[in-house]
Amino acid sequence: MSRSRIVPEPLAQLPWRMILLIVAIGGFGLVVLYSAAGGSLHPWALSQGIRFFVFLAAAVALSRVSESVWKTGALPAYALLVLSLVAVELLGKISGGSQRWINIGFVNLQPSELMKPAIVLACARFYDILPVGETRRVAGVWPAAALIGVPAALVMLQPDLGTALMICAGGATVMFLAGVPLRLFVGGVTAVAIAAPLAIKFVLHEYQRNRILIFLDPESDPLKTGYHITQSKIAIGSGGILGKGFLKGTQSHLQYLPEGHTDFVFATMAEEWGLVGGVLLIGAFFLVIRWGTNVGMRAQTRFARLTAAGLATTIFFYVAINLAMVMGLAPVVGIPLPLVSNGGSAQMTVLLCIAILMSIDRQNREQVRW
Repeated sequence: MSRSRIVPEPLAQLPWRMILLIVAIGGFGLVVLYSAAGGSLHPWALSQGIRFFVFLAAAVALSRVSESVWKTGALPAYALLVLSLVAVELLGKISGGSQRWINIGFVNLQPSELMKPAIVLACARFYDILPVGETRRVAGVWPAAALIGVPAALVMLQPDLGTALMICAGGATVMFLAGVPLRLFVGGVTAVAIAAPLAIKFVLHEYQRNRILIFLDPESDPLKTGYHITQSKIAIGSGGILGKGFLKGTQSHLQYLPEGHTDFVFATMAEEWGLVGGVLLIGAFFLVIRWGTNVGMRAQTRFARLTAAGLATTIFFYVAINLAMVMGLAPVVGIPLPLVSNGGSAQMTVLLCIAILMSIDRQNREQVRW
């Protein structure tokens, strides 16, 4: 009896290896959060686990959505999220000195998180509509730049430098893959480099300036502004090759490591699981990102190729920026480690990216079969 007769076709079509890999990453994250709480499911592991499996089930359901629906809804969803970002400025909930959330009753929604995949979909849709010959002209650059610049500017007002950078990076990736001339990116990077000192002085908030200065000289203020990154390095370094052992970390359990369950969860993990645990986790993320890029390479349409590549790159930016941040290789910008850090907004965003990738992958395989 064939597998298709035993397992319903919609389930058989799912990329089960990738789903199991996602479950493995998310499950390992729950183990780390359990340890970070001193061996307790509360306050992080239980709620994170419930959210994870609910969002994963939603991602599997969304994988049945056709590419045409994502294509049709890309620009309206983008417009709705821009209006939500404006609403955040007017009605948003202030937490931790930032205004990033809207209370919609049963959950605090962070529209800037959803803008990360939305900007990829919007830019991909724009270049799907635009004739290929226009991509290298002005008409192929300024509308996409405006699509990226408006939400990035609104997010900077919250203020949230890390998310604004990821929105810019996701949109710029789609622009580059669509065929926008490389010289424009070189010119843009040069302009940013020239304007950076002025932006640091006059645009960024004081705590953001301090983070950049501490990144350049972490030991200048190890007990105040540089405390996070100093303790993170100590935790990662003290883990050694094999780590101190499960539930035996000291930096997080003795409260030396701030945000050990969110932005610096990798440091919490590395202290207990060591270099081996860190390499395995990074390797798992690499497999997810490689699968996403392969989905884009197999895609049959311009929209699907740009969307898949942009979403895979978005997941890459999540991982790369967080790891660079906790290791002192980049300023602290508040980017969580996807599926591992505690928090519902980032978890929902990454699983939404996975859902769209699975949708494109399913359609690719159906088209090849036909």
